[in-house]
Parts: sequence; structure tokens; C-alpha cells
Amino acid sequence: MSLSVNLPELDLSLVPTWRHGYRFQFEPAQDAYVLLYPEGMIKLNDSASIIGQNIDGQASIADIIDKVQALFGEVPEIKQDIIEYMLVAQREHWINLL
Repeated sequence: MSLSVNLPELDLSLVPTWRHGYRFQFEPAQDAYVLLYPEGMIKLNDSASIIGQNIDGQASIADIIDKVQALFGEVPEIKQDIIEYMLVAQREHWINLL
């Protein structure tokens, strides 16, 4: 029996970029990657950090999925997790999708 996963619709050829005023960086005091913005800071978990490290304004969402899968192998959830991350990041205005 196979399970089918309904992924939200998202054009995987889109290229995510951090929005003006948002900066992704490693913060030694937090011992974690964070997203800095004028009103504060978001400490990212390990998964979000790996995805964030691949948002460079050049790589498409499909490229990011490929890069992360190369690190962890063919884990079926990776694609869904990255798509969900992109949708949340866009909704929260952390990134633009070009």
C-alpha cells in the first residue's frame, strides 16, 4: 500500500531571495542560524537552517531540493518540508519568490 502525499502547489523553478531588511546568518551567541529583521530575530531549527543556507538568490526551489537530498539521500519528506518552508517564509514575508 503506498501513501500519496498532497504537496501544495508551488512552482519549483522560482528562486527564493531574502527580503530587504532580513538577514540570514550564524549567531554564535545562539549557537544557531538565525533570521534577523528590524523587529527582532528568529532562531531557526536545524532543518530550517539547512534550507536557509541554500537560499542564495541563484538557486531555484528545485535546486535547493536537489542539494538537500544530496546531503540526506532520497528521503521522501524532504521535498514536502522544503515546499512548506518556502510557503511559510513567503507568507511571513521573509523571502521573495522570483
